[in-house]
Amino acid sequence: MTRVLLVCEYPSLHGGERSMLATLAGLRRAGFSIAVMGPPEGPLAEAVRSQDLEVVPFEFRDTAGRRLPQDRLRSRLARQIERRSPELLHANSLAMGRLCGPVAADLKLPSIAHLRDIVRLSRRAVADLNRNTRLLAVSRATREFHVAAGVSAAKTHVVYNGVDLARFRPRPPTGYLHRELGLPPGTPLVGTIGQICLRKGQDALLKAAVLLTGELPEVHYVIVGRRWSEKAESRRFEADLHAVAGTPLAGRVHFLDVRDDVDRILNELVLLVHPARQEPLGRVLLEAAASGIAVLATDVGGTREIFPPRSAAARLVPPDAPPSLAAAIAELLSDGPGRRRLATAARRRAEEAFTASRAAADLVRHYGQTLSVSAEITCTNHLRGGTP
Repeated sequence: MTRVLLVCEYPSLHGGERSMLATLAGLRRAGFSIAVMGPPEGPLAEAVRSQDLEVVPFEFRDTAGRRLPQDRLRSRLARQIERRSPELLHANSLAMGRLCGPVAADLKLPSIAHLRDIVRLSRRAVADLNRNTRLLAVSRATREFHVAAGVSAAKTHVVYNGVDLARFRPRPPTGYLHRELGLPPGTPLVGTIGQICLRKGQDALLKAAVLLTGELPEVHYVIVGRRWSEKAESRRFEADLHAVAGTPLAGRVHFLDVRDDVDRILNELVLLVHPARQEPLGRVLLEAAASGIAVLATDVGGTREIFPPRSAAARLVPPDAPPSLAAAIAELLSDGPGRRRLATAARRRAEEAFTASRAAADLVRHYGQTLSVSAEITCTNHLRGGTP
C-alpha cells in the first residue's frame, strides 16, 4: 500500500473537504493507504473516522484562533513527515499547497496541491505552490486563472470533483421541509446553498426576490449555510441579508444554517439558485445536477464547464445582476416542463462527467504519475552523481 498523507486546514466541512472525502474509498481500493492530517476534532475529523481512516492531529491555530506563523507550521509539518514517512503528500487546498510545497521539496517528497479557489496570489505564494511536484485545479477556469498569474502550466492539471450519484439522486419531494418550516404543501421553495459570504452572492438572490414580491408573492426562499469568517465586512454582509429578509420579504426567507440533509433538501426545492460572484467549480451545483433539479446559476468561473451550452442543463445569467436573476426565476417558475427538461439534462450531465468514482480514478492516475515523475528525478540525480 502506498502511504499518502492528506493535509487539511479546517475542522469544518466545506466543498473542498466534501470533494476529498468522496474520493477516499476509491483511493483505498486502488491500493493507497490514506491518513488525513488536520484538526483532531470537528465535522471533518468525524467524517474521516467514519471511513475507518486515521486522523493525524495537527493544529494550525493557537487557542485564541489565530493562525500560527508559516515557518512554525512548516517546521512542525517537516517533523510529522519524518516521523510518519509518507510516500506522497497531498495538500487539499491552495493554502495547504503553499504550506506543503517548500517542505516537500526540501525533503524530496512527492507532493500534490489541490487548487480549489480562484484568488489573487502574491509572487511568494506562486513560488511556494510551484515547489509541489504537481498541481490539480478543479476546473479549466481555475487552471487558466492561476497559470496566468505565474503558476507552472506544466505542473497544473484539471481534475473535476465528483459526487455520490446514489446519495444525490432524483426523488419525489416528501414535504418534510414544508412541515419543518410550517408552510402549506405545494408552497414553491427556491433555495440557495453555500457559505454565507459576498462571493456566494446571497444578497443578489434577495434583491431579486424583492423585485418579485408583487409577481410571485407565494414563493419562499431557503438559504442553507453559515458565515464562517469573523471579519467585520462578513458580519455586515450577513446582517444586511437579515435586514433585507425583513421587509418586504417578512416571513418568506428561511435561514437554515449548516445542514447534513442537503441531499434531501435539494429534492424539496423547485429551483436551486446559485448567484455566486466567483465559483471555481461549485459543489452544490454538482449535487443539484445529480439530484435532478432545475438550476439557475451565474455564469462565472467553472460553472460553464459543469453546464456547457450544448448540454441545456441549467440556466446561466450574468453575476451581480438582480434584474436578470429575477426575470429568470419568474420564467422558470412559470414553466414546469422547462424546469423538468433542465433537471433531466442536469442529471445526465452529472452521470457523464461528475461521478465520485470518476473523480477518484482521475486522482489515482495523478497519484501514480506524480510518484513516477519523482522516481525518474531521483534516478536521474543518482546517475548524475547528485543528491537524491
